[in-house]
Amino acid sequence: MSKIYKERTRAQESTNAIERLYISMRHLFSRGFYKPMGVSGETLRKSLLSLRPEIYGSIAEDKSELNGLNYIIERLPEGIEECQFINLTGDEGYRNSNFKAIIPPKRRRNCYRIDKDQMNIEITRGRSDIYDILTHLTFLFIESHKIKDRVLISDGKKTTREWQNLEETVLHNKSLTDQEKDVLIVHLGSILGRTYEEVYQAHNTYGTEENPHRFFQLIYWLGKLAINEELYDKKRSIRFSSVLSEEIGRHYHGEIWANDIKEALLQNDLLNRPIHIISANMHSVLNTLYAKNALPEENNSGFELYELLSNANSKPLQTTVKNYASENGLIYLKDRSGTNINVQIIDTAKVNFNNTKFNSPNSSAKPVIIVMDYAFGEQAYETMDELLKPYKCNNEIVHINVESVSIMGKAGILEGGKGDIMIPSSHIFEGTADNYPFKNELKKEDLEGFGVEVFDGAMVTVLGTSLQNKDLLKFFHDSTWDVIGLEMEGAHYQKAIQSASKIRGNIGENVKVRYAYYASDNPLETGATLASGGLGMSGVTPTYAITQKILEQILND
Repeated sequence: MSKIYKERTRAQESTNAIERLYISMRHLFSRGFYKPMGVSGETLRKSLLSLRPEIYGSIAEDKSELNGLNYIIERLPEGIEECQFINLTGDEGYRNSNFKAIIPPKRRRNCYRIDKDQMNIEITRGRSDIYDILTHLTFLFIESHKIKDRVLISDGKKTTREWQNLEETVLHNKSLTDQEKDVLIVHLGSILGRTYEEVYQAHNTYGTEENPHRFFQLIYWLGKLAINEELYDKKRSIRFSSVLSEEIGRHYHGEIWANDIKEALLQNDLLNRPIHIISANMHSVLNTLYAKNALPEENNSGFELYELLSNANSKPLQTTVKNYASENGLIYLKDRSGTNINVQIIDTAKVNFNNTKFNSPNSSAKPVIIVMDYAFGEQAYETMDELLKPYKCNNEIVHINVESVSIMGKAGILEGGKGDIMIPSSHIFEGTADNYPFKNELKKEDLEGFGVEVFDGAMVTVLGTSLQNKDLLKFFHDSTWDVIGLEMEGAHYQKAIQSASKIRGNIGENVKVRYAYYASDNPLETGATLASGGLGMSGVTPTYAITQKILEQILND
């Protein structure tokens, strides 16, 4: 009994820490400027250390957290560790300048290195993007001060021998023999509080063909800027531009994005046809409808063809499928609005359904499928809300005939493992009293028989995937909430759909909704968080199983 009480208490502490984090981030955004490792950033630091998110591993310990560091570095622009000044801006025209856009590998955001000390990060995806960046930067700076504490000698002005060796290597860009590299890895183990093997693996993980010793540079600059803060009062700072403050919450980018889609529908005489919206990736619907006819020589059964197309070496085959699709009803809209959400419009009247599992629609008004790439957090509400609004053209207001909205995404699972499928019956919006029950057209039995586990129940829409810990998630799972997984967009999508259909009358009240998620991680399992790596080929089966069932319900009904 006492154990349950302690777990619940820890979950409540975690909830309070998340609430403090978001209140603090909103306050700092309104203020326009703060120093992460100064007094103004203290609440953020303390709340994050109190929460101890699973994805940030040993953030609250003296040793450095290497997996969590790799996770955030893939989501922040290269070189940010060298910058004392970080500016979060709106879309202020940098794309037309001579600055080269730096796009992180795992986040679609444009960043610009202004000079050796300043990095500008363009925010066009809403508040969730700001929360994501500030959380990652807080973790990054906490880790940098761990390095500083381990390399400054007791008098506070001299550095250790290991640090001096690292500094000489990085600043002089020395080429290293295998022996010299091993020596430096041993020294880094001392600096980071990690074993030789852990540092060696991290060095290989961070390294690239162009920059094999990036890990050494990353650790040096993190420590160097923290030392500059300690000895020379060169505090790192984060600023929010006035343009960003004006744009946030106005649906500025979402409105442009949605109007581009409606304009394309109008130009192609598709505006009055039945519309089915799918939020998914840019390959699964494309491949499911077109790949077998585009590649008749690839005589593969099941999902083998999709595994082949998912291989990094299959660019020529992917190009063949895209070219075939563009000649048979697919219109590709590359984003120009700043949402970073590309779109495919598919006219099913032009699709050859031979060699597929789908019937050619019999109706004279054959459906049109709009596939939108993944949104990010609150951006899901902005984009879906704007897309479902009527279109004003030629002094007329045209209501779009939306018959269904289907959401397929990645999510964390609380029972089962990577690659399993979740079918939600409701979305619980974390940190609010907002809950969204709905009738899901997809059922558990629809996705059984594909070789992966399928779970159904409530899902929680979290404010940030990097702000969860086991205690909080265990409470959601074990309590009467009976939550099966967590994601970031579901409640936002459903809020937009319900307000458009039930309140504002923008679309019909009987619009069908489908939600299905495949598990990218299990944050309740040690070593199975997002920081442990991606799905790889294990994601092919759930992705295409869900896509197939969504298309069956759209086309075979």
